[in-house]
Amino acid sequence: MTTPTTPAEGKRAPAFTLLDQHENKVQLSKLKGRKVLVYFYPKADTPGCTTQACGLRDISGQVGDTMIIGISPDQPAKLAKFDAKHELGFTLLSDPEHEIAEKYGVWVLKKNYGREYMGVQRSAFLVDEDGKIATAWPKISPKDTPTKLLDALAEAG
Repeated sequence: MTTPTTPAEGKRAPAFTLLDQHENKVQLSKLKGRKVLVYFYPKADTPGCTTQACGLRDISGQVGDTMIIGISPDQPAKLAKFDAKHELGFTLLSDPEHEIAEKYGVWVLKKNYGREYMGVQRSAFLVDEDGKIATAWPKISPKDTPTKLLDALAEAG
């Protein structure tokens, strides 16, 4: 098994087309011309993932035209419930076969209570207007995601 590698800053962000929480197709390539935060989280409506999503919801009014997209292995119906329950108001995408998580190098071997399994490593990527990775945050904490996004947007001007 090869070690997953996250896309390097300055490289083209891996393309994707996935279903959102309303079962609409979302394509990264169609979002060119605006910044996009693509963040990966393990499972909707779990404590860490809720903290992260609600933190992003709370700063969404401060990110201008930047689009926030969360990706997890959950099905669209579960994502819709997560969105409605916490009034997230941003795009959540379903990656049940973890193909996109693998492209971004975030589908990894995890260990929990002595058990090993494959799962999503919480990570975030700021994609610039040209579709390139502006900033990558592998292994980001739920609480740090909103702050790091705001800092990166402030630095970019």
